[in-house]
Amino acid sequence: MTKGILGKKVGMTQYFTEAGELIPVTVVEVTPNVVLQLKTIENDGYEAVQLGFDDLREVLSNRPAKGHVAKANATPKRFIREFKNVEGLEVGAEITVETFAAGDVVDVTGTSKGKGFQGVI
Repeated sequence: MTKGILGKKVGMTQYFTEAGELIPVTVVEVTPNVVLQLKTIENDGYEAVQLGFDDLREVLSNRPAKGHVAKANATPKRFIREFKNVEGLEVGAEITVETFAAGDVVDVTGTSKGKGFQGVI
C-alpha cells in the first residue's frame, strides 16, 4: 500500500548524527489533508484517492470546485492531487503526518517556481 500526503516546503536545515556527520534536511509543513474523492475502476478506469491541501478562500474558488469539495464536507482546497494504490480511506477523512512512522523511506516530488528566461538581454 502506498502512503502519501501533501505539504509545503518551508526551508532547509541541518542535522548532526551521533557520529558527528552533518546531514542536510528539508523542513516540510504538513497540515491535515482531506480525502475529496475515491476513484474506482468502474467509474474512472483506475483506482486512486484524491487529496486536497491548503484551504482556499471561498471568493477565490468557482462553483464547480465548491461543489466538488462539498461532497467531502470540506472547504475549497488550493492543491488537489491523486495517489494510486491507496486503500482503506473514506471520502471526507483527514490524513495527517501520523500515517508515517520513524524510519520510513519517503519519495518526495515537487514543483519549482518558474523564473522565466534568466539570460542576457
